Amino acid sequence: MKVLLTGGAGYIGSHTCVELIEAGFETVIADNFDNSSPKVVDRIERITGTRPKLYTLDVADKAAVDEMFENEHFDAVVHFAGLKAVGESVQIPVRYYRNNIDTTLTLLETMKKYHVNLFVFSSSATVYGVPETVPLTEGMPTWCTNPYGWTKYMNEQILTDAARADEELSVVLLRYFNPIGAHKSGLIGENPNGIPNNLMPYITQVAVGKLPRLGVFGNDYPTPDGTGVRDYIHVVDLAKGHLKALEYAASHKGAEIFNLGTSQGYSVLDIVNTFSRVNGIEIPYDIKDRRPGDIAECYADPKKANEILNWHADLGLEDMCRDSWNWQKNNPQGY
Repeated sequence: MKVLLTGGAGYIGSHTCVELIEAGFETVIADNFDNSSPKVVDRIERITGTRPKLYTLDVADKAAVDEMFENEHFDAVVHFAGLKAVGESVQIPVRYYRNNIDTTLTLLETMKKYHVNLFVFSSSATVYGVPETVPLTEGMPTWCTNPYGWTKYMNEQILTDAARADEELSVVLLRYFNPIGAHKSGLIGENPNGIPNNLMPYITQVAVGKLPRLGVFGNDYPTPDGTGVRDYIHVVDLAKGHLKALEYAASHKGAEIFNLGTSQGYSVLDIVNTFSRVNGIEIPYDIKDRRPGDIAECYADPKKANEILNWHADLGLEDMCRDSWNWQKNNPQGY
């Protein structure tokens, strides 16, 4: 099976590319490197011994995407490409809507033209908004608190409608929880532009000396230690979920939604303390005010993915912390 990975040089895309290659898939990456590095392709080749083909393009560029599809004869698309910073999406919402929705529409139109019928979409637990209860199941109400989340919500609706209208189309919507960790080789990992928005790269950049202290936003939530609780999943487990999704899509029509999480919630201080213990590095931190829009706790019920996809998260929090540090210490300035 030949698979197009849009945004395949990004954090989750690159790890998925490695897993696909090692499982025998032929991979092609399309990326404009807005939030990634061309060096990732070299690293993937070092890990797997196989170099994925690369198209440097914007997935919203219909002519460029059409030419790529004409050349490659894809069997499936895994769509990661998109802007992804919640805070930034509030500041520049129109750019987020234009980019994140145009890419999906361009792909759907081009796939139909070239009779490509398998689509796996990179969605997010942000579509659950502020949940009244946890754990979160796929059937719970969806709502969003920021433009980034709404782009995921809208894309889910677009893809569901497209699958309903086209009986040949198979769509799998994967709602990610909080991916952290890195490939065990230390060659690829999370490499954010500027000050990290996510917890683990902030911790690793403090550990490596790029940042002085970690800011912990809020210690007065109704959680065991007062800090926010989230479902952290190793990026390699998450990547393997895409293989299972492709296998499912190949034998099922229509649209289906799956949570990819662990069912285990960890607090910010759980992560900080486990990172310190596993890696022998103290992480200085300051307690700050809550961030607007943050919620007390959020974690998945992954039973549907466990049972239908036969997918399970196998790597634990210590693995996530160890592999994150292995990536950062070997790449103190990123790529």
